Amino acid sequence: MTEPAPADAHHHAHVVVHPVQTDATPPYRRVDILGEYVGKAYGIGDVSEFCRRAGLEELDLDAERMVEWIGGGSEVWE
Repeated sequence: MTEPAPADAHHHAHVVVHPVQTDATPPYRRVDILGEYVGKAYGIGDVSEFCRRAGLEELDLDAERMVEWIGGGSEVWE
């Protein structure tokens, strides 16, 4: 079951990686692809795997037009 993106989310990137949720152990970042919640990422490898499953294998995770990192870039996980 997927969760819809927050109502106030108006993102133009294919992939949106939300800020780190530090109230969970271990911390994670929510990931949306094409406006759909796809899961919790605990590291960059999880984001890459979500993209692969969505058919975005060739996606450059550092491409600002394709991936929006909210609350820190790909190196921020805690």
